[in-house]
Amino acid sequence: MNVRVKIDDQVFEVEIEDLRARPVTARIGAEVFEVWPEEPAGQAAQVSATPPAATAPAPAPRPNGAVRRPAVNGAGNAIRAPLPGVLLSVAAAPGDHVTIGQPLCVLEAMKMNNTIRAARAGRITAVRVTAGQTVSHRQVLMEFEPD
Repeated sequence: MNVRVKIDDQVFEVEIEDLRARPVTARIGAEVFEVWPEEPAGQAAQVSATPPAATAPAPAPRPNGAVRRPAVNGAGNAIRAPLPGVLLSVAAAPGDHVTIGQPLCVLEAMKMNNTIRAARAGRITAVRVTAGQTVSHRQVLMEFEPD
């Protein structure tokens, strides 16, 4: 779904992928943002690299109701770093079956610990990083096969 967001005098076109998926993936130009809009009771919502433009979308007109659905995270089967940082821990290994929202690793960025969670259920096929490693934005951390 595409939405148009106006902040001050600047208008942003935001493409939001499946709202039922976790995290919700939003694209603003070439930038991709992952948003965890809700968590189980008692836990705070987690947002990864989300600018103000993606927090209050307004509906944009859609010609003929068409919806464009690009692949998630480019390759579709990759778990990527939402921002640059240092991996504090890696909790998944090749062959592990993961569920939606399951913690996979912890990334320290800007003096904050960010838990990277599984966006969907599946089996981890490769882990491309280790604890203590510095990673760049959008670097592949793990690969998986969806259920």
